[in-house]
Amino acid sequence: MQSKTKRAIRTALQTLAAVAATLPALAALLADSALAVATPWLIAAAASAAVVAGIVARVMASPAFEALLDRFGLGLRDDRSGDTSA
Repeated sequence: MQSKTKRAIRTALQTLAAVAATLPALAALLADSALAVATPWLIAAAASAAVVAGIVARVMASPAFEALLDRFGLGLRDDRSGDTSA
């Protein structure tokens, strides 16, 4: 698996973990309100956020986007080994 793909998957998992940590509090808040019917939609939105974060991470790992980030000093200069198998 390529390094770029691994980074995208890790980003998606990190986002999913962060969203999952907030879901119990959100569910408790919604349980006592008229918005309880929106709970399934919010869970789907949380999963969608993780998928979008993974896609954005994959796009940001592309050479063209990396070159753009380098212009602003945000590139991954320490990861220039050229190894795409790690």
